[in-house]
Amino acid sequence: MDFSIFIQLLVYSTPVALAAMGEGIGQKGGVMNIGLEGTMLSAAFGGAVVAIATHSPALGLLAGTAVGLAVTLVAAVFSITLASDQVVVGTAVNLGVLGITGTLFRNQFGQSGKLISIPSLPELYGIDAVIPILLALAIALWFAVNRTTWGLALRAVGEYPKAAESSGFSITRLRYAGCAIAGILGGLGGAYLSIGVANSFAENMTGGRGFVAIAMVTFGRWKSVPILIASVLVGGLDVLQFRFQAMGLKVPFQLFVAMPYIVALAVLVIVGRGTAAPASLGKAHQESK
Repeated sequence: MDFSIFIQLLVYSTPVALAAMGEGIGQKGGVMNIGLEGTMLSAAFGGAVVAIATHSPALGLLAGTAVGLAVTLVAAVFSITLASDQVVVGTAVNLGVLGITGTLFRNQFGQSGKLISIPSLPELYGIDAVIPILLALAIALWFAVNRTTWGLALRAVGEYPKAAESSGFSITRLRYAGCAIAGILGGLGGAYLSIGVANSFAENMTGGRGFVAIAMVTFGRWKSVPILIASVLVGGLDVLQFRFQAMGLKVPFQLFVAMPYIVALAVLVIVGRGTAAPASLGKAHQESK
């Protein structure tokens, strides 16, 4: 049996799946990271630069993850500590990262990224180490959210912050912890996009994957395993568009490129109806002194 298609499916699904599972944790605590696109893009660029400089894709992944975490925590300061509007903060992050990475990219590599080549990750039977990590994380995050005291507290903060606070939990700390997990996984997803999928970097290479990841959180009902499955389905569309183009079908290639995003919009319109999001999602909360 040829497993190459299945492996390719997992590879193309991994950036969105990682980012979406992390975003699901953040949203469980009541914080919506609209800046997830910026998190992934900054991580993709940071990871690519370090991987090229050190000739180590593993160090590139670590660096990209760190960059994604840093960007997310900066946004968290505004969203959580300063109680700013989360949509405005996220939009500012996306626009800022797009401009900064574009400028740095052109200064370092010129107008074109065709000459950029990132070392490939080591593989065993065609699978690199990030794929097993992705599958393990889906189970680990489910357990953490549903079977631990920390997970119960995080869910309480996302639903009824005052009740969680009255029980002795710190809303600020829990929300920062959720954002940190979202930043780490969003950063790893972005870095994997440039290092594990494309082996290169281009301006705005995330191409809306951060927004697709946010849609997958709704599709998966804020549960890590369903989010992973939903992300794999969208990743399958990414694989199909390349295969359809390779077949030479006389259809505008832009249609194939748009397929994952059309499906994501359909998910938000159809599946999103009646979906019970965390009650305090997107709502700032100042802890009592």
